[in-house]
Amino acid sequence: MRILLVEDDPLLGDGIRAGLRQQGFQVDWVRDGEAAQRELRAQPYAAAVLDLGLPRLDGIEVLQSARQAGVEAPILVLTARDAVPDRIRGLDIGADDYIVKPIDLHELGARLRALVRRAHGRPRERLQAQDVVLEPASRTVLRAGTPVTLSTREFDLLHVLMLNAGQVLSREQIEQHLYSWGQEVDSNAVEVHIHRLRTKLGSGLIRTVRGVGYVLLNERTEDR
Repeated sequence: MRILLVEDDPLLGDGIRAGLRQQGFQVDWVRDGEAAQRELRAQPYAAAVLDLGLPRLDGIEVLQSARQAGVEAPILVLTARDAVPDRIRGLDIGADDYIVKPIDLHELGARLRALVRRAHGRPRERLQAQDVVLEPASRTVLRAGTPVTLSTREFDLLHVLMLNAGQVLSREQIEQHLYSWGQEVDSNAVEVHIHRLRTKLGSGLIRTVRGVGYVLLNERTEDR
């Protein structure tokens, strides 16, 4: 799950990025409002963590600009401004949630997972398709009740497909969800991970739509 972190404090930003990476998030980190505005419009992030006290462009302006530009990604505001009027203004402009500094990284991760679930119309944390169950918080997968061991990238790919069950995703869209800045992507990486998921979870879970991409099927059907 790829998110954008917008925080100008180098120590806090480094700590948040490290903590979220430990929870399985792919994190792109920018340090000013102009960069945040540019990235939110350019990349399909699953969510964003946005500080308000930013150089170059204030976080409230970034938030307002993003919503006016049609950015739909959930945005969690991270701020030291704990006055109620500030929180109300941010929520009215388009923030989806608020955390006041200092923060607990596990709570931040849980809030981000909840925001992403709701954005995909999935209020429950547990995701299920056919006989496969995925638990995002514990990063575990069961098939017919039996634990299945997946690599980090296999789990992330399955998570993306399950959040978008029934929707065809291109290879490029999948790569944008799975890889943050600076990570090398082999040309056939997605195909390799799809093959491994089919080997471990059954060939009828993920269908290839030739010339388009891949789709995860909620109901069993003949694989093509």
